[in-house]
Amino acid sequence: MAERLAFLTGHLAKVRLERLLAGLGETEFAWEIIDIGVKVAALMSEDIIKRRLTLTGGTDRVILPGRYRGDIEHLSNHFGVPFVRGPDEIADLPGFLGRAGEPPDLSRHDMRIFAEIVDAPMLSVEALVARARTLAAAGADVIDLGCLPETPFPLLEQAVLELKAQGFRVSVDSASMDELSIGARAGADYLLSLDENTLPLAFDHKAVPVLIPSTPGDLDSLGRAIEAAQKAGIAFIADPVLDPIHFGFAASLGRFIEARRRWPEVELLMGTGNLTELTDADSSGVTAVLAGLCSELQIRNVLAVHVSPHTLRTIEEHDIARRILFAAKNDGALPRSYHPGLLQVHDRKPFTASTGDIDALAAEVRDANFRIMTADDGIHVFNSKGHAVATDAFELFAGLGVEADGAHAFYLGAELMKAEIAWRLGKRYVQDEPLAWGVATPAPETDRTRLAEAGHTLRAKKER
Repeated sequence: MAERLAFLTGHLAKVRLERLLAGLGETEFAWEIIDIGVKVAALMSEDIIKRRLTLTGGTDRVILPGRYRGDIEHLSNHFGVPFVRGPDEIADLPGFLGRAGEPPDLSRHDMRIFAEIVDAPMLSVEALVARARTLAAAGADVIDLGCLPETPFPLLEQAVLELKAQGFRVSVDSASMDELSIGARAGADYLLSLDENTLPLAFDHKAVPVLIPSTPGDLDSLGRAIEAAQKAGIAFIADPVLDPIHFGFAASLGRFIEARRRWPEVELLMGTGNLTELTDADSSGVTAVLAGLCSELQIRNVLAVHVSPHTLRTIEEHDIARRILFAAKNDGALPRSYHPGLLQVHDRKPFTASTGDIDALAAEVRDANFRIMTADDGIHVFNSKGHAVATDAFELFAGLGVEADGAHAFYLGAELMKAEIAWRLGKRYVQDEPLAWGVATPAPETDRTRLAEAGHTLRAKKER
């Protein structure tokens, strides 16, 4: 029997919601729409819902607007039916409902992130621990201490011991056998990067070696290291090494494909920094492509690094990428509509309403508070006195009539410029909400159990 969903909404959104759900065609669930009796759905309260909502006996779940502020557990207990928050915007419902009415599960992944601290020898132990906490919070599984050529690292042993004592998994990345030995004796979990000549170091320690070719690009030498590790009966990870663009990038991609063909069961690692760091492109897109390659080739380890300012959020990008790719692979689906974290500059659905939807909404407005929305034809500003559209925020300001109201003028100027930036970039704009930049900028925390404050426009009206 098909699951039956009830969608709670308000007067202004009901027609759009009906049209969208009807446009889905045949679905794996049945549905009904319930107008709770308020103009704007986000203003419905727990008390209003309890007083006004009557559910039929066949309702299995109730979908609330994403901006509903209240305790959904209280509602679930009161009605004896699960209540869940849907997306903030009606336009996002198809993605929310695309998997039998359930949002995608991004709690799982199968990729280990090594996060390298490239200047580790230059930092105190306290600074290394602080950096490790930041990286772990961003999604790192292993803290990689990057040693520098001809640069002493006198605190290496102490750093490994302290990081292990703090509960971190640690790797030591060095071309120096002495530094690798110090790290191994101190209890490092992984050693980067050994080859067929230096592999014997790992035989006397518990640290898992990450193997690379002894000669750049030579898979046969990597194969000999793999065979030696297998013969010794130790765990290991192999890294065919990803090269930068114009310095062997295409050939290195081929090596990863060939490595997986030769050794279908061997754990592989890909260092992504040679592309994210050494390419002047937004790292989120580069990371998505490389994570996709890792997903197809079952590469379950990545080494990520942040040196260049433009890769500031590279660990967060790798973290959300591995979750999106894992979910999509399990669903046998394209990695689309799972999470917007890697869509930082542009949005797939920048406009939450069409021009016709905005015209209909503007015709219903009966107060003087300004509403600002965007559609493909530009920025819309409307209230009970009129409705204007432009692609330049400055063209709209002269007609607002707020020259004598400094606070209101400042607010509208800021919102209109934000709307213009969003419109020009193809990003989503929502009045009184910050623009979303994916994982590039952490979203402000909100308490969805309490009603939101009135927007600046409404508050200004009440204060005058």
